[in-house]
Amino acid sequence: MNKVYINALSKFLPNKPISNDEMEAYLGLLNDKTSRSRKIVLRNNKIKTRYYAIDKNGISTHTNAQLSAEAIKGLQSSDFQLSDMELLSGGTTAPDLLLPSHVTMVQGELGASSCELLSVSGSCNAGMQALKYAFLSVMAGNTTNAVAFGSEKLSTWMHAKNFKRESESWNDLEKKPILAFEKDFLRWMLSDGSAAALLENKPNKNGISLEINWIEFKSFANDLETCMYAGGEKNDDGSIKPWRDFDEKELMDKSIFSLKQDVKMLDEHIVKKGTKFLLEVIEKRKLDLKDIAYFLPHISSYFFQQPMIDDFKKNGLDIPAEKWFTNLSKYGNIGSASVYLMMEELFNSGRLVKGEKILLMVPESARFSYAYALLTVV
Repeated sequence: MNKVYINALSKFLPNKPISNDEMEAYLGLLNDKTSRSRKIVLRNNKIKTRYYAIDKNGISTHTNAQLSAEAIKGLQSSDFQLSDMELLSGGTTAPDLLLPSHVTMVQGELGASSCELLSVSGSCNAGMQALKYAFLSVMAGNTTNAVAFGSEKLSTWMHAKNFKRESESWNDLEKKPILAFEKDFLRWMLSDGSAAALLENKPNKNGISLEINWIEFKSFANDLETCMYAGGEKNDDGSIKPWRDFDEKELMDKSIFSLKQDVKMLDEHIVKKGTKFLLEVIEKRKLDLKDIAYFLPHISSYFFQQPMIDDFKKNGLDIPAEKWFTNLSKYGNIGSASVYLMMEELFNSGRLVKGEKILLMVPESARFSYAYALLTVV
C-alpha cells in the first residue's frame, strides 16, 4: 500500500465577512420583525463573522458548484495542474440540483480533463467521507493523486423568503408570529464556502506535507433517530414523513424544504457519542493523546466546547485547551467544508513542525455519525 500525503490545501470564501449585526440584512426579516432567538443563539455559538454567497436582495452571487470550483483551482501550482487530476471526490449538504450530482457539476465548472468522480451526500461528514475515499484510492494505487473537498451554499436555504408562506398563515391560525426554533436556530449558525485538499502518493519536494495515517468513521443511525433534516417533517414516533408525501400547499405552508434541527436531541447525544467513538478509536489504533500536537474539532458552536472537555475528562481523556485549533468564530459553521478550512489555515500558517501529529474530529448530527483522522507533519 502507498503512503498518502496532503500536499496542498486551498479555500474559497465568497464576498466579504458578514458581522452578527448584518445577518438579517442578508437573510431577511419574517413579518418585518427581527428574530427573537437570534441574539441568544449567537451569544451561545460565539460566531463573530461568516460568509454568504448572496447579496442583500437574496440574489445568489455564486452557486455551490462555483464555490467548490474556486477552492479547487487554488490547489494548482508548478507541480500540479487540474489536467493532472485523476479523482475528484467531494461532499456537500446543499447541492444546487437534485440531479446531476454535485461533483459532476463541479467538474463541469472546472472544465478540466475527464477523471473518476465520487459525490457524497449528507452534512458535516460528507467532506470527511469524500476525503476517506480519496485517501483509500491513492493508498491502494487506484490513482496517484486525488482532490477531495467539502462545500456549502446554505444561505439561500436560510433566507426569509423561504418561510413567507408559512409566516402568512400565522395570523390565519392565530399563532404567535415566530418561526419554530428548530428552523430559526440554524439561520444563525450556518455559512457558505468551500475548501479542498490535494492528495498524492509522494510528499512535497519542498516544504511540508501531511501524511494521512488513518481515517475512522462510524454512524449511529441504527441507534438514534433523525436530528437534522430537510425535505420532510418529523412524526411523533420519530420517523420522517418525506416531501413526496405532502401536497403542494403543505410543502409551502409548512416550509417542508427548510433545514431543521432537533436541538434537544443534539444536546443529549452529540458529545456523548463522540466520546464513545473516540474511546473505540484509541483502542483500535493504539492512539496516545499525549502525542497529539493539535486537535481540530469541527464544532457547530462554542457552546459544545466545555461539555466536550468535561466529557473527555470524565472518561479519562485529556486534550488540553491549548491544543485545540478551530476557526469557527470567523468563518461560521460551513458544514462539510469546516474541517478542510481548519486544515488549510493550520497548514499554511507556518506553525507546523515536522513530526507533529494532528487529530481531526468531525461529528454530524443529521443521524449522528462521527469521523476521526490522524495526520503527521512530514
